[in-house]
Amino acid sequence: MNRRSKVDIINEMLLAIENKNGRIKPTHLMYKANLSYKLLKEYTDELITKGMIEKKDEKDKSFFEITKKGREFIYQFRKMIEFKNTFGI
Repeated sequence: MNRRSKVDIINEMLLAIENKNGRIKPTHLMYKANLSYKLLKEYTDELITKGMIEKKDEKDKSFFEITKKGREFIYQFRKMIEFKNTFGI
C-alpha cells in the first residue's frame, strides 16, 4: 500500500473544503481527508500559516474556508498531475 505524501494530503484537504462550497467543519474535514485529530491539527495549522485556508467561528461552530491561494494550489497540483501522466512519470 502506498503512503500518501504531504502534498497529496494537502490536496485532499483543500479539495474536501472546495467540494463543500468552500467551507467545512473540522470534524468533516478530518473524516474526508482520513486524518487523526492530531494530524488534522498539524496540517490545518500549517495551511492557515501559509494562507491557504482560514478558520472562521460562527455561533459556537468552527469552519475552515479555502482561500484564493488554496484554490491556486489545487489548480497547480492538477496541472502537475496532468504533466506527470503526459510523460508517464
